[in-house]
Amino acid sequence: MSSPNFANIRIVLVNTTHPGNIGGAARAMKNMGLSRLYLVAPKEYPSDKAVWRSAGATDVLDNAVVVETLDDAISGCSLVVGTSARERRIPWPLLDPRECGENVWVEAGQHEVAIVFGREDRGLTNEELHKCNYHVHIPANEEYSSLNLATAVQVICYEVRMAFLKETEGKTLPNHSWDMPPADSGALENYYEHLEQTLAGLGFLDPQNPKQTMTRLRRMYNRVRMDQMELNILRGVLTAMQNYVYYTNKVVGNIGLEPGIDALREAAKQLDEKSQN
Repeated sequence: MSSPNFANIRIVLVNTTHPGNIGGAARAMKNMGLSRLYLVAPKEYPSDKAVWRSAGATDVLDNAVVVETLDDAISGCSLVVGTSARERRIPWPLLDPRECGENVWVEAGQHEVAIVFGREDRGLTNEELHKCNYHVHIPANEEYSSLNLATAVQVICYEVRMAFLKETEGKTLPNHSWDMPPADSGALENYYEHLEQTLAGLGFLDPQNPKQTMTRLRRMYNRVRMDQMELNILRGVLTAMQNYVYYTNKVVGNIGLEPGIDALREAAKQLDEKSQN
């Protein structure tokens, strides 16, 4: 018994050091009916050690997609969940493994999804986690919470399969139906770049010292889960703002002032003084 949802689920391993863990992850995936493995710049692959640890799941290894960046691995995905072993300075929407499995399964019926696992020694970077809609945390024993990479993959894949079995039994799962498909990871990254450029052009954001502004904006938009039409509307707003700034600066420059908000304030001040006289 299978489902087309399985074909929309990617398991992504980032910078895996030990090839045996890749093989173990492939075995864990096949145990639970998953087959789409993406490897981001693995340290050693292909490898006989990976084949040996896969215990017969060589078809998963043979079809693994090797890419250079996380952006490549999650391209086209409208839901990205990143595994995180610890709380971050800026918390992100967090799922437990069961919630992760159910959300991934339901959304896989509508579009591509990815579950991202980090390096054995330090997990995912903050920048990588910021590309995710949700984080998932496996609540292990606090006194000994170190999970092997393949074991973590097994836990999450198990929860995905449990959601599949729950659906086949007619039990209720989260409802994520919407009138438009959610924006995918590539479209969101383009939007964040556009947003940062616009905020810098307005003088609101210092691109050399953005602090946590863009991180918090990313978190807000990831929490909202914009659809493609909403994203297009917002990009249109940003373009209109950029055009306004461009033409305003051009007019200001023609009257002998430097472009920017300070020059506009000075020009407004001069106009006020003239009107009072």
